[in-house]
Amino acid sequence: MYDSRPLELQEPTFLGAASIPREDWDRAPWNRWSFQHVRELVPTAQVWRGPGPATPLPVALQDVDGVAFESDGQPATVGSFFEANYADGFLVLHRGKVVAERYFNGMTGHSQHLSQSVAKSVVATVAGILIGRGVVDPAAPVTYYLPELEATAYRGATVQQVLDMTTGVVFDETYTALDSHIAKMDVASGWKARKDPSWPAHVWELILQLQASQNVHGAIFNYRSVETDVLAFILQSASGLKLPELVSRELWAPMGAEEDAYFTVDSAGYGLADGGFNATLRDYARFALLHLGGGEIAGRRLLPSAWLEDTRFAARPDLFQGVYRDILPRGAYRNQFWIEDVERGAYMARGVFGQLIYIDPVGEFAAVVLSSWPEFLHAPRTRASLAAVRAIRDALA
Repeated sequence: MYDSRPLELQEPTFLGAASIPREDWDRAPWNRWSFQHVRELVPTAQVWRGPGPATPLPVALQDVDGVAFESDGQPATVGSFFEANYADGFLVLHRGKVVAERYFNGMTGHSQHLSQSVAKSVVATVAGILIGRGVVDPAAPVTYYLPELEATAYRGATVQQVLDMTTGVVFDETYTALDSHIAKMDVASGWKARKDPSWPAHVWELILQLQASQNVHGAIFNYRSVETDVLAFILQSASGLKLPELVSRELWAPMGAEEDAYFTVDSAGYGLADGGFNATLRDYARFALLHLGGGEIAGRRLLPSAWLEDTRFAARPDLFQGVYRDILPRGAYRNQFWIEDVERGAYMARGVFGQLIYIDPVGEFAAVVLSSWPEFLHAPRTRASLAAVRAIRDALA
């Protein structure tokens, strides 16, 4: 059973960035404040929304709080889910309209919230745009774009294997281990102080240090955040643009975002692709609307429908094993998206501490959940989040 303590007991009061411990700014309880104030804590780079009008989001609000669901054998309602799940923002799209939009924990319509690994799917969507235009070839070796990696574990891996996280590269994603690769990523990205001079000074240096595992490229899915950063360096090499400018030009501006977004940046000025993206709730919803539209939004095609079809239906569940099936028993992973099942083709972007964008084109439905859980990962909370959004989808249908 997931924690059902009321939200009002979980909201410490902070006086600003000066009151946040430098090494723990992204951990509980500080994340209740910091996930909406990242630019006050670490260096960032703007993702410009462009000069055009924002894509309208028609509103037809419905009361979803009473929608009932069950998770891990426990009955709940959507209203109680908000209270239990450290919610910051929640938005539901159905048939192109906003049918629910809620803010908690001081968040407003203009607050930019850290997306954590939802950023991976944002960056991958830009990859899909460039793939559709022929700028990037998913079948090409990684070293075609990044020859510096010829002497690393990425030798022989393809761009598609990076997109699918099936390379044979070792990357320890243990969030609570003090010496894991993801701990080194925290330092390399500029999120944490570099106390050990032997640790990488920036993300590219970390990539250059990675070693190969016993798995051959393409043999198994293994979630590793660094794969998204390798993808971002490929996109930068192919386009000649840094990631924040590339996302602005190819996605954020033409999508009709209402507000600027931003990336955190490392000491070399690299925008952190694997988890450093920040945006408003409504602009995350516009991102979902683009996907619901099969790559079109407001009459403009940005993303090839063929790439989205590939994302939804070409994943290989046989490569998706072990602990990953605890959350998605019929799941898979493709193009930096989590696939709920390859038959219906519902898919999602997910991030630690409770970030979720759930997209179901069949139901003309999407939901955005922004949270600040006390834990990096919490399987019961994740199952509850998915059960809640599915229950809303089914009620609307």
